Amino acid sequence: MGITTVGIIGAGTMGNGIAQACAVSGINVVMVDISEAAVAKGIATVSGSLDRLLKKEKITADAKAAALARIQGSTSYDDLKDAQLVIEAATENYDLKVKILKQLDALLAPEVLVASNTSSISITKLAAVTTRPDRFIGMHFFNPVPMMALVEIIRGLQTSDATHAAVHAMATALGKTPITVKNAPGFVVNRILVPMINEAFFVLAEGLATAEDIDAGMKLGCNQPIGPLALADMVGLDVCLAVMEVYLSEFGDSKYRACPLLKEMVAAGRLGRKTGQGVYQY
Repeated sequence: MGITTVGIIGAGTMGNGIAQACAVSGINVVMVDISEAAVAKGIATVSGSLDRLLKKEKITADAKAAALARIQGSTSYDDLKDAQLVIEAATENYDLKVKILKQLDALLAPEVLVASNTSSISITKLAAVTTRPDRFIGMHFFNPVPMMALVEIIRGLQTSDATHAAVHAMATALGKTPITVKNAPGFVVNRILVPMINEAFFVLAEGLATAEDIDAGMKLGCNQPIGPLALADMVGLDVCLAVMEVYLSEFGDSKYRACPLLKEMVAAGRLGRKTGQGVYQY
């Protein structure tokens, strides 16, 4: 089954990025959000992003116009009826996602595939609340979606081979590089990345090196584009702490204990770039 129309729930950062990636690749998109303003903002973001590509001569004016023409904004789930795949890209909140999935279930034909762009919620658990657990899968895109090549495709315990094959092919058609992952907390990338950030805080707390030298060491020694402490400031120290706490509770393994310095900085409200101070001053 070829996927020619994709529904997207959520016109925020991830939703509009996925919409852009689909539209540029020739797939029709119906992007749904709760208000006209949210939908308009999402489409304006895509337009601005395509303008930047146009200025850099990465796309033509015709290609930009064609991509925008493929995106239909809506506030009604009824407009999703022609989609072969619907991707949920709403806020990272379990109860909200369950509410959306139940609404979709009532509306979509039984053969329609449903994916969640969650970065932390169990795909198996989400699949279990739907009437199509075999046709439910995780598609974890990375921000900014138009630039980042990776998509983690997460198989719940119930996901069928046919669903996996169709979504894997669709991700490839978007020019992305999909990796297949079993369902587990943090999937693959964040499971490795966030404990690395946490370890950098332990190294900083122990006074082994300055923040600048820790980041320089990882950039130059491991060829990372940004050091782990600067990355933590970008992600948000509160987010890093929350992820570590999920791993500790889900795995019950003390290796996932959060660094006391990380906890202390979050308690002080030093959350990184968004508050103007984290490990570094902004």
